[in-house]
Amino acid sequence: MRNIPSDDVDHLDRVVLPIGTDYAAGQVLDWHEHQRAQFLYGATGVMVVETADGTWTVPPERAVLIPAATPHRVRMLGVSTRSLYVEPGAVPWWPARCTVVDVPPLLRELLLAAVEFPSDYDLSGREGAVATLLLHEIAARSPLPFHVAVPASAGLATLCREYLAAPDAAVTNADWAARSALSERAFTRRFRAETGESPAVWRSRARLLAAVPLLRTATVTEVSGRLGYASPAAFTAAFTRAFGTPPSRFARTTAARPSPAQRVTVHF
Repeated sequence: MRNIPSDDVDHLDRVVLPIGTDYAAGQVLDWHEHQRAQFLYGATGVMVVETADGTWTVPPERAVLIPAATPHRVRMLGVSTRSLYVEPGAVPWWPARCTVVDVPPLLRELLLAAVEFPSDYDLSGREGAVATLLLHEIAARSPLPFHVAVPASAGLATLCREYLAAPDAAVTNADWAARSALSERAFTRRFRAETGESPAVWRSRARLLAAVPLLRTATVTEVSGRLGYASPAAFTAAFTRAFGTPPSRFARTTAARPSPAQRVTVHF
């Protein structure tokens, strides 16, 4: 099935509903939720998925598992998706929070085949076997660390979401503490209690996540400068350490972009 709303077929007696969708550049799917669990694969482009408690950046050729009945928003950056909508009762192992995973060649080819199925595909033949195999392959995936937690308290959540939209290497714990009307020590303690990591570590990961969509249209050298790293080598080392893969995997090789020295504002 291609380019149809999932609500139009949600009633069908199929555990797995495969749907392929092409999105306009920069399209935002505002806050919504699905009755089914969703496996959202970006065959092209970058996706940024937000929920109340975190942000997940999905690089090209990766996917995100979204639990059923989870309100979320998705920013699509040059994306064509291949989604599976799955009855929750069939996947008791599905994660309770969004999870980014890799998509190896077999899983990718199964997804590409499945979205061409008719809505009432044959459960007893090849199509049913592919749907079953898809769930086995998804269950075997391991989480990838392309996310940051967002604190529950409104004040801290605002600080974090503002930073995700415009990461600035010059921001310090003291700056955030002052905006929160707390001492630096009290602020750091509260932030760590809500996110599980220090504000400085959180900001470092947020800057690296901001690099993923930037790398679609800029080189590693340009992105490292725009995000405030001392050198491309320093940026590459930090990115590889955080995500297990170098930024060059996601970068264009040449680009004519604004000066790397300018402060970045990331428009998802």
